Amino acid sequence: MTIMNGAKMTYLSKTLILCAGLSLAACTNPDRFDDTNTVDLNGGAMSGSAQDPRSPAYFQQTVGDRVLFAVDQSNLSGEAQSTLAGQAQWLMANPEYTAIIEGHADEQGTREYNLALGARRANAAHEYLVNQGVAASRLKVVSYGKERPIEICSNEACYAQNRRAVTVIAAGLTS
Repeated sequence: MTIMNGAKMTYLSKTLILCAGLSLAACTNPDRFDDTNTVDLNGGAMSGSAQDPRSPAYFQQTVGDRVLFAVDQSNLSGEAQSTLAGQAQWLMANPEYTAIIEGHADEQGTREYNLALGARRANAAHEYLVNQGVAASRLKVVSYGKERPIEICSNEACYAQNRRAVTVIAAGLTS
């Protein structure tokens, strides 16, 4: 009987030690020194956050980083022009940033056709930004055609999201 009690006691003590160790491990926070979750007590926007008007996150979420196109089109709609006008204002107010304008297409058509269509879309956005006063030297254009869809399914709702030009902001990009 004492051997059985000893085995139970060893098992119980190992279980208690394991539970205590797991409890202590659960109390640690690996992000406790990460300052991205700090609160500004003065009520201002945190640098780099979507509330900071000078941040790429603000550009993406508030100004808008993409414009959409109709089927087989590269001409800018009124809504696209409005978004690009906002992008131009942001870029002129933040000269330390440059941009890459990515042209995209939906999955319909050949790879070659969609690369050319993506290029026309990116160039349309590029020309609009330059006409609004953004220095052409701060902008680069690339076409991905149908190679980088954001929606994957074969229906119009997905196709419409993939027919786009996306302005990607970068700091200090050089030739």
